[in-house]
Amino acid sequence: MKFLFMIYHEEKVLDGMPPEDMQTLVDSALEYDDEIRRSGHYIVSNALQRARTARTIRVRGGKTTVTDGPFAETKEQLGGFFLIEAKDMDEACAVAARFPPARIGVIEVRPVQELRHS
Repeated sequence: MKFLFMIYHEEKVLDGMPPEDMQTLVDSALEYDDEIRRSGHYIVSNALQRARTARTIRVRGGKTTVTDGPFAETKEQLGGFFLIEAKDMDEACAVAARFPPARIGVIEVRPVQELRHS
């Protein structure tokens, strides 16, 4: 089964970290990336640029609007993701819990719903 885990964090916390602490966090995240690849769970992952670089698209009544910034107005922003293979939700949560940035953020784990044509 496929699971997506999304990494949320407060950008102001990351922006306020001393550069050496931020690099330590990045290094530990990259080491975890290597570990998850070796475990056989890994499908794909990536970090995202800051939320301020996002644009939100809405199409209503045939009209498209583009708004600078993310859709959700929260203090935590989506910072990256992993798409993994796991036998069930418990295993997926165990994999996500080992990701080092979970210590300063929040990780949402969600099963992938694979859509098929009729």
